[in-house]
Amino acid sequence: MMEPSELRSRLTGVIAFPVTPFNDDLSLNVEGLRRNIAEMVQYPLAAIVVGGGTGEIYSLSMEEHCKVVETVVQEVGGKVPVIAGVGFGVQIAVELAKQSSDVGADGILCLPPYYPSAPFEGMLKYYQAIGDSTSLALIIYNRDWAGFSAGEVNQLADAIPTLTAWKEGQADVRRYQMIMERVGDRLHWIGGAGDDMVRPYYALGIRVYTSSIASIAPRLSLQLHERASMLDNASLERLMSNYVLPLYGLRARRKGYEVSVMKTAMEVLGKPAGPVRPPLPDVRPAEHKEISILMERYKPVL
Repeated sequence: MMEPSELRSRLTGVIAFPVTPFNDDLSLNVEGLRRNIAEMVQYPLAAIVVGGGTGEIYSLSMEEHCKVVETVVQEVGGKVPVIAGVGFGVQIAVELAKQSSDVGADGILCLPPYYPSAPFEGMLKYYQAIGDSTSLALIIYNRDWAGFSAGEVNQLADAIPTLTAWKEGQADVRRYQMIMERVGDRLHWIGGAGDDMVRPYYALGIRVYTSSIASIAPRLSLQLHERASMLDNASLERLMSNYVLPLYGLRARRKGYEVSVMKTAMEVLGKPAGPVRPPLPDVRPAEHKEISILMERYKPVL
């Protein structure tokens, strides 16, 4: 079992967010998951998150969640840390955290609860309960409606001994800067809104980000980290213009496309992905063609 301090020391570079592959009948494609992870761990990634937003956590049963975490832990074989996403309500999140710890996860990524716009008092208790359920490092993922002030993040750091890192998922660089200034190095700061936000995150001094592009082009994800770390804006601009922004433009067209587009791109490239589960929509035929054309452009960075 990895200590929180050890996980923190490993979080520099690219944290990959793989999809959860499904078969055409929407059943879990375990062998496809193994194949994708086996390819992914050939690259020097900082960590892999299982069952995050890209992994369609909210479509998984308790048993499926345990299976995907266990499968990834086995396939990774200790090469990189494995972080398990948890969420829903507090009791389910606690159970997901416990079973993930039991099958060998190295950390927990906590998504917001299902109940929207809860007061901070309730959110604090939610994260405390999950943090108390295991000795693993806890990473809070602030996204969607779950935004926090600098003072609230400071309170969370005070109240949860295992709280190790913060994943910013709202692309609110102004607020993130204020939080980082208030809390300092008590937490490890992760750029968590996507590959297209590498430039502003790294300008703040962050040196790790979460990548869904790692599912289709791990080399590109690592190049983004490298160029951004060097503040090589000219090279970074070329990578953004040629590859990242066109892909994120497709992802932004419809709610849910942040997963659907990635799965379609993987299928175009011959990687197991399959359809998305409801309520996410599969991409439309015309957009499938656009993704196929874009993946041709991706060949130099695959």
